[in-house]
Amino acid sequence: MSEIICPVCMHACRLQEGQLGRCRARKNEAGRNVCISYGRIASMAMDPIEKKPLVHFYPGSHILSVGSYGCNLSCPFCQNHSISMSDGTGLSYRIFTAQDLAEMAMNQPDNLGIAFTYNEPLIGWEYILDTAKLIRPSGLKTVIVTNGTANLPVLEHLMPYTDAMNIDLKGDESFYRELGGDCQTVRNTISYVYDKCHLEVTMLIIPGKNDSVQYVSREAQWLGSLNPDIVLHLTRYFPRYHYSLPPTDISLLYELQKEAQKYLNTVAVGNV
Repeated sequence: MSEIICPVCMHACRLQEGQLGRCRARKNEAGRNVCISYGRIASMAMDPIEKKPLVHFYPGSHILSVGSYGCNLSCPFCQNHSISMSDGTGLSYRIFTAQDLAEMAMNQPDNLGIAFTYNEPLIGWEYILDTAKLIRPSGLKTVIVTNGTANLPVLEHLMPYTDAMNIDLKGDESFYRELGGDCQTVRNTISYVYDKCHLEVTMLIIPGKNDSVQYVSREAQWLGSLNPDIVLHLTRYFPRYHYSLPPTDISLLYELQKEAQKYLNTVAVGNV
């Protein structure tokens, strides 16, 4: 029986024959690391680009947004947990080849491109790459909305075909441990992509977890040191999934915005 080590993210899952990775989307099939969620679309919509959220990337446009299932984090506040925490069993999805999806995107009127979102798209990076290569000649854009926890080779494959990203920056290292993640991996991703595509960063501000002025100031300073034109979204949390903490105080969001604006040119407040 052939064991493999999945190279996609920091978990480096050791997979025996037939075993799924932690993300529930990758599997050892006859010694090959296979993305079993490839082309399985569980959610699809035409969304305003601002919903990704991206505020400085073709504002006012709409984009075909698609998601599959699975995620390599275990956020107890996930608003899309019905697909992100699924392994596909009992889940309703449709299969679209990369060509199918590309043709759909090209046939949508007034469509900016394709946004890979809703679940964690980078665990199925091959599907993004195959589709992005097909739509690029037509001028359509590829957008990735991600938690940023992918290893460098994945990003190296994707960046030549990626036009914009929104990356979640969830908290400090101790908070990422609670989520089953790694803060440094996310910071590495941001550091790698910020000068290779349009980048906006989202911080979901959760009471008692990542809502201190000191924390937000530190992260805004770091982002500003990369490029003060990186857009930061400070988003209001509402109770979801396993979290029953109260919603974020709106006045605090504006206080954090004021602090972050010392270092970044655009700081947006969302979900208020």
